[in-house]
Amino acid sequence: MEEKLPSEQELEVLNLFYNRFYDLYDEITDDSFLNEDPKLRFFKLREAFSVYKELLNYEPLKNYIVWMKKGGRPPLEGVIADGLFSFIRNLLLHFPVFDSWNEVYINKNLATWHKVGQIDKFLKKCTQIKIDGKGALHYRIWESKKKKMTYFTVNFPEKYDNSNII
Repeated sequence: MEEKLPSEQELEVLNLFYNRFYDLYDEITDDSFLNEDPKLRFFKLREAFSVYKELLNYEPLKNYIVWMKKGGRPPLEGVIADGLFSFIRNLLLHFPVFDSWNEVYINKNLATWHKVGQIDKFLKKCTQIKIDGKGALHYRIWESKKKKMTYFTVNFPEKYDNSNII
């Protein structure tokens, strides 16, 4: 992979996006975040996914994601870094009808109501993801401020139809 240094214009934008993302990330990963109003938590999560997705438009990051998907990292890391996070961002932005994370759902009717797009494409693809025969992906994130590893599981849907996926 060729290393490209950012221009001054790119640095200005990247600094804004990275600062916003890491400010949101710090708030979201703070233990007190769960005590916040659900609507405020939802807003901050939606903002974090939006900022992240905008950062993926930066060519060197796009190239890194391509490299990940081609075997530079374990294959499903690319699915998480691009596909899953883009799916969540698209779901939250294209369906601004939810007030909290617990209300969010999607199904084939919703995903294709206006046009077939990225949400539908991702849901079709993720039903094919099987790890040890199941659609459960285990992932971890190092939280440097807490000096601990946080583990979580993403359960991809087994089927994609008009049943609600939450």
